[in-house]
Amino acid sequence: MTVLVRDLRSDDPADVAAFTHARHRALPFILWTPEAVVHRLAHTPPQARSRCLVAEEDGEVIGTAQIGLVHDSPEAGQAFLNVYVHPERLRHGAGGLLVRTAEEYLAGEGATKLYAWALDGPANLAFAERHGYERRRAAHFLRLDLSHATLPPLWSPAPGVELRTAADFTDDPRPMFELDAETVADEPSDVEIEFTNYETWLAETWRHPLLNRELTTVALVDGRPAAFSVAYTDGTLPHSRLRSSGGTPISTAMTGTVRSQRGRGLAKLAKTDSLHRARAAGYTEALTGNNTDNGPMLAINKWLGYEICATEVRHVRELG
Repeated sequence: MTVLVRDLRSDDPADVAAFTHARHRALPFILWTPEAVVHRLAHTPPQARSRCLVAEEDGEVIGTAQIGLVHDSPEAGQAFLNVYVHPERLRHGAGGLLVRTAEEYLAGEGATKLYAWALDGPANLAFAERHGYERRRAAHFLRLDLSHATLPPLWSPAPGVELRTAADFTDDPRPMFELDAETVADEPSDVEIEFTNYETWLAETWRHPLLNRELTTVALVDGRPAAFSVAYTDGTLPHSRLRSSGGTPISTAMTGTVRSQRGRGLAKLAKTDSLHRARAAGYTEALTGNNTDNGPMLAINKWLGYEICATEVRHVRELG
């Protein structure tokens, strides 16, 4: 049996579906769909040199990689490669071949520092270290059973605070762009990110196929967006299908507050409201991620009842 690596055929629905399936089996804690895969490839700026790779064995997609340059960082030469292999197809050589192919390509595009995630397990960590990657920080995947959990009750916002949804900004999303840009800049990360292009943000983020504007809660202070909790769903109606994890999922992609309004509980308020909206709409499972060095969000997620279901470790490799 021979394993080969090639580019994803983004215009082939069957190939995209196979890519999505393999990635989901390897990492079932993140909401992802074929539409989201195609959207990312279509709307990532050319300067990112983004590619999706598949590892194929006898016509079956058994591994995936998403790679590219960190185009929205002020520091040049940074790149990412995230490799995931179907858990029933490990030790077939797919992971190593994907890593070598990705590294050669990124080095040719000027990358000098590579970032990658690996699940926190002995085999995954050993694989990363064998390929020259050093451990950095960790991040948790968390899950909340909305169908049985007792959510904290909603409370009345403080004077001057109003809860809205992202759908209320459909006619003019720029205030959401400004909110997103400030909160992302302060998110704990190995790579500094800057949102500076509104049109790019519209294409990549505001029109993302997973974004559910009705379930994304925005907290306004004196009429200005100050905090939000971004909801992703896969576009199917609740109860129209069941995932292997046993529920219809909503995923929180981001929760944050602008610097000037922190310490007022606005992020907690926004996320609590979003989860109440989701459960009322029929969603039965909530997923989220949390950097371990983001103590405030860890506390909020624990207070809401989330439980850790897996952990990933960030790795880095210097080239040259």
